[in-house]
This record gives sequence, structure tokens and C-alpha cells, in this order.
Amino acid sequence: MEAARALSAQRGPAGFTLAEAAKLVGVTAAAPYRHFTDRNALMGEVARRGFDQFAGELEAAWAGGAADPVAAFRRMGEAYLGFARREPGLYAAMFGSVRALDAPASGAAADRALDALRRAARAVLDAYGAKDADDKALAYEIWALAHGVAMLALSGHLGAAADCDPSAILSAGVGGVVESAIRKAGAAEQAPPPQTAPKGPWGPRA
Repeated sequence: MEAARALSAQRGPAGFTLAEAAKLVGVTAAAPYRHFTDRNALMGEVARRGFDQFAGELEAAWAGGAADPVAAFRRMGEAYLGFARREPGLYAAMFGSVRALDAPASGAAADRALDALRRAARAVLDAYGAKDADDKALAYEIWALAHGVAMLALSGHLGAAADCDPSAILSAGVGGVVESAIRKAGAAEQAPPPQTAPKGPWGPRA
């Protein structure tokens, strides 16, 4: 497991073989098959563990929406980027291939993480009076945006220049999609004001 995690961080989830993972920890090429049917099973378990940890960190950052859902939502943004930066091997395994989620346990772990984001999106929309807005669609839009920023940051495309701060880019992007969702729901008068200098990934810190 640790070898697969390390190799995923170095080469990507498809950049190594099961035999290479076995060699890295000093066991025979046949040894992994005592625990996993094949390489996909191994990567599925790495992805499951990653999503379990990821969901737990998102939920801890959300903390039931305390003290208010907007501030809690911003904490989730910080947790998202923080996890991707701190656990590149797990993150690569989680999102490298949807086949890693074929097993019920790994798929359920991924669903838990998305559900945490969806519940937070619902609470933020409710806070701005956008009760008719589609929280599931908003959650997917935010996840796609956050994943794109995280991957660009991990690959070094963001953060190399002073004007390419991943946190600020994610903040501006998420602020835009949230405001759009609120306006579509007919609650434009309650939309959050634009932030000119975001400090946290999804907005200025409370």
C-alpha cells in the first residue's frame, strides 16, 4: 500500500507495475497476490483509503457549518487544496482512473466525499435564500474546478509566478459559480459581493 502510494506520487497511478511496488518493499513479485487479485484491486484500495481520509478532512473542516456556513465552506476549500498538496500519491490514485472506484467500498468512500461537498453547497445556497438552486449541480461544478486547480498546482503550472496563486484562483472561480447559482435561483439580491483580494481558497478567511 505505501509503495503504491509513493509510486503514484512519483509517476502517476498508471506509471508503475505491481512487480515494481513489490520490489520497492523487498518482497517477491508474487507476494502482492496474497492480498490483491491484481493491480486494479490494489489501486482501488489505495483510492478507498484516500477518499476516506479526504472525506474526513472535508467534514472536519465543515464542522456542521459552524459558526456560519459561508465561513465553514471556505474552510473546506482550504482543506481540499491542503489534502491534494500533502497527499499527492493518494490524490493521484483517487482521481487517476474511475476503475479504481469499481469496488463497492471505494465507490462508497468517493460518494461520501461528494456528499460532504453537496451538503455544504446546500447550506450556502440556503444562507443566501437560493432554496430552489440545484445543490448537486453546484457541488459537481465546484469539485471540477477545485480538482483542476489542484492538479495544475501539483504539476507546477500554478504557483511558479507571483500572479498564479492556486488559492486565489480557486477562490475567484468558486465565488463565480456560487454567485451564478444564486442568481439563477432568483436570489440575486442576496448574492455575496465579489471579492477583489481573496485570502483563502474559496474566499477570504472569516
